[in-house]
Amino acid sequence: MSEIDRLKEVVRRLRAEDGCPWDRAQTHSSLKAACVEEAAEVVCGINILDSTGNADNLREELGDLLLQVVMHACIAEEEGLFNFEDVARTISDKMERRHPHVFAGVEYATDEERHAAWEEIKKTEKQGKEWQNEYLAKSFDESKELIDVAKKRKGFE
Repeated sequence: MSEIDRLKEVVRRLRAEDGCPWDRAQTHSSLKAACVEEAAEVVCGINILDSTGNADNLREELGDLLLQVVMHACIAEEEGLFNFEDVARTISDKMERRHPHVFAGVEYATDEERHAAWEEIKKTEKQGKEWQNEYLAKSFDESKELIDVAKKRKGFE
């Protein structure tokens, strides 16, 4: 069994009827704070690595962030929305589309040309979904508020 399959099984077991009441009670909304906090802790792990060369904290924090992804995918699967494989497929498909110079043999003369192509591909992907941007500014504000709460809770304010 791969470690990612093991992690998915751990999360399923935690959310099972006879699993952990806290994990079972979690929703996409209730996990927002943890997701933002774990992303900030990954930044900390990167800073520790840059300063000391020690990757232990980064490895641990990436695992905590991955747990958030798996937890959200598990909840979505329980809700009949999508599963972890769908999440992995979606990002793999996106990366392949956005990197035709790597995956489709397209050649660009300059970095600017490659960047322009990336932006055009992204624009094409977002067509018909422009309304989603209306949520983004508020989500950045919400994320900042969640980080401020986490800082206070951990004694940094």
